[in-house]
Amino acid sequence: QVQLVESGGGLVQPGGSLRLSCAATGTIFSINGMGWYRQAPGKERELVATITSGGSADYEASVQGRFTISRDNAKNQVYLQMNSLKPEDTAAYYCYARVVRYKWRPAMDCWGEGTLVTVSS
Repeated sequence: QVQLVESGGGLVQPGGSLRLSCAATGTIFSINGMGWYRQAPGKERELVATITSGGSADYEASVQGRFTISRDNAKNQVYLQMNSLKPEDTAAYYCYARVVRYKWRPAMDCWGEGTLVTVSS
């Protein structure tokens, strides 16, 4: 069993910052890609940012230059630093990891339960 637990969400004013964290626990041999998705009320879940095990990152266009994804491979954790937050960033943010539980076994997709980010004055 693998669990992803997010933390760091909350209420912040426009222009403010938040840092999301996600820890993967359980039986883990390695983790390939990790990332963050978000889902706003009434909208579909969308990709926010991804990062490879080697540290290469990609971002959704609307967060480019404002958000930074990083990871600590030794701790099986991924982070999302969010700056210059806007009301349209309001959403539930979900952590994602492509996990290999045992050597020579195929990777599996794992998701956290989400953490709510509200940007409002």
